[in-house]
Amino acid sequence: MTSSTSLVPFLVSSSSSSSLLHSLCFSQTRSISSTTACKQRFLFPSVSGREFPTLRFSSAKRLITRAAEYKFPDPIPEFADAETEKFKSHLLKKLSKKDMYGESVEEVVGVCTEIFSTFLHSEYGGPGTLLVIPFVDMADTLNELGLPGGPQAARAAIKWAQDHVDKDWKEWTNGDNN
Repeated sequence: MTSSTSLVPFLVSSSSSSSLLHSLCFSQTRSISSTTACKQRFLFPSVSGREFPTLRFSSAKRLITRAAEYKFPDPIPEFADAETEKFKSHLLKKLSKKDMYGESVEEVVGVCTEIFSTFLHSEYGGPGTLLVIPFVDMADTLNELGLPGGPQAARAAIKWAQDHVDKDWKEWTNGDNN
């Protein structure tokens, strides 16, 4: 006769014919031939007779369908141009204060501005569409070009974008989502 000790993390009591979970068991099990015994430690309160609120299938299906049908607006070139100018002037002002860029500050700002402008013209379609990818591309491109402060410039760029782009879009479109 051999015995072993193991943890049984989830064991459902099958003493009732209902399909509700009645117990959670962390216990010692003893293997004797093919019989396993469980000592119950935690009990869940009985939930028999209670009904839980659920959505009818047709309601849930309609909600899912509406969410799948939502289309973000197309980028607005005039907005992208105006926002790019704001971005460029802010980044130039912010990065000029730091010594690490030296004479490369205009080149660093130029690279970041070009990537940001491309994103705004091709991808950005309002709140919910500001992605992190262009800012990662900024840091990577600056590093590949051997320019100083790639991560810091990308951080300043994303911070400005998070604070301004969605808000400016709402003002530009007068709060319309379409």
